[in-house]
Amino acid sequence: MSLRTATRKPRPSGRKSRLLAGGVLAGAGVCAPAAGASAGTADTDTALTIYSTAQPGGVPAEYYRPLPGQGVPQAGEIPGYAMVRQDRKVELKNGRTQLRFTDVAALIDPTTVQFVSLTDPEDTRVLEQNYQFDLVSTDKLLSKYVDRNVTVQQALGDHMSETSGTLLSSVDGLVLRGPDGQIHAIRQYSNLRFPELPGGLITQPTLLWDIAAKKAGAHTARVAYQTGGMTWWADYNLTFTPGANANAGFLDVGAWVSIINQSGASYENAKLKLIAGDVQRAQPPAPRLQEMAVTAMRAKAADQGFEEKAFFEYHLYTLGRRTTLPNNSTKQVELFEAAKRVPARKTLVYYGQAGQYFGGGVVTARDYGNSGNKKVDVYLEFKNEEKAGLGVPLPKGRIRVSQVDTADQSLEFIGEDVIDHTPKNERVLVKLGSAFDVVGERRQVDFAANEAARWMEEEIEVRIRNHKSEPVDVLVKENLFRWTNWTLKTANHAYDKDDAHTIFFPLKVAAEGQEVVRYRVRYTW
Repeated sequence: MSLRTATRKPRPSGRKSRLLAGGVLAGAGVCAPAAGASAGTADTDTALTIYSTAQPGGVPAEYYRPLPGQGVPQAGEIPGYAMVRQDRKVELKNGRTQLRFTDVAALIDPTTVQFVSLTDPEDTRVLEQNYQFDLVSTDKLLSKYVDRNVTVQQALGDHMSETSGTLLSSVDGLVLRGPDGQIHAIRQYSNLRFPELPGGLITQPTLLWDIAAKKAGAHTARVAYQTGGMTWWADYNLTFTPGANANAGFLDVGAWVSIINQSGASYENAKLKLIAGDVQRAQPPAPRLQEMAVTAMRAKAADQGFEEKAFFEYHLYTLGRRTTLPNNSTKQVELFEAAKRVPARKTLVYYGQAGQYFGGGVVTARDYGNSGNKKVDVYLEFKNEEKAGLGVPLPKGRIRVSQVDTADQSLEFIGEDVIDHTPKNERVLVKLGSAFDVVGERRQVDFAANEAARWMEEEIEVRIRNHKSEPVDVLVKENLFRWTNWTLKTANHAYDKDDAHTIFFPLKVAAEGQEVVRYRVRYTW
């Protein structure tokens, strides 16, 4: 008895590529065995309602642009889900019919499947419902062909060599017994051939029903189910044009919906709906699926864009035209018609205590809260109102802002941020980054405390220096964090109280100038 060895090519990683490793189905010439009538897809009417848990800017690129060999995300990885409804023509007998539906999503939740005959709903019942998902793969075929004959092809120079025999093992390569009794250990091969597809394996996920019907003939059946692997989110593209006033300008606001389909099925010519609202779902312990993120969109003409309406305690948005969502694809649809020349104001904010944690009772430590931050943050602010060209609910999403370079008319990126769900007539504040020519400095000038008498005082000085050739508006933010009871004894600038612990000093800083804020606060407890 002789032993012949070879080296097997490494298999590609990832769920998708495992199905194709080594050309495992080449030459098999087999298909899944029939088990009753099949529902065709030629006359299928499909509707999709997609829910999202995606955070703004939180969907990794590999989810909507998977690299070769990576496969596709698994159930629970794509932050969202969808309700799929399909109407199909089926043939039923008087009595019991075994009905098979293929072309369902690979990430289907089988516990959510519903079947109803729209033709005769009263006298058509589902006796049993099965979801078959034992899909063919390299490993499953090899395990089923142990002690059976297979043919292995190997590349030897410019020609192929074939070895046939009984498969003894598929662990760490292939072990075959040839017709002459010789044992062949094969680690490298180009192709495998199997005479047939073993029973119990299918090539695509399948729903199988045992139907009892009184009306024989053609029925329109409606099938509904939930599937993972689908989500959507909003993206905003803004173009800023400075005005005559250096602290003001205009924005062109465009918005898009991005939709990912990694469910394992394609949806041709489908009615598309998106749900906005906090829809509660019973969550399994692991992996944890998040609740759906709230979203909202502006209505457009029904034959072009999205039309919004109230639905229970949520909002439902329906695309006014049908669309196709292929599997392993990303689609973008305009959220609302771009708004032009929306008035905007540039605001600079200095927060000298940035990065500090506040809380935990009375704080009497003299130096606590001095962070030394000198950065002045840059914001664009605009109002979401109708007279400005908006006045629509803005869903949570990522905002990217650009500005035209007048030297060559190129569009240059100047920053991005995320916004929460913003109703109409509310202000939107977008953080872009930090100013280059405006700096801040915060220091403690004086501190006194008498813990026995339960009081302390602190005097703070904030300097804003403007090195630009034009004046700027700066908001100085201060947290009065040492205790809840406080009083400003002195302040050399007017201030606005934002909440129980926060005040803002609005400043106008002259070109090539500086402004100094100085205040003294007394805490008692």
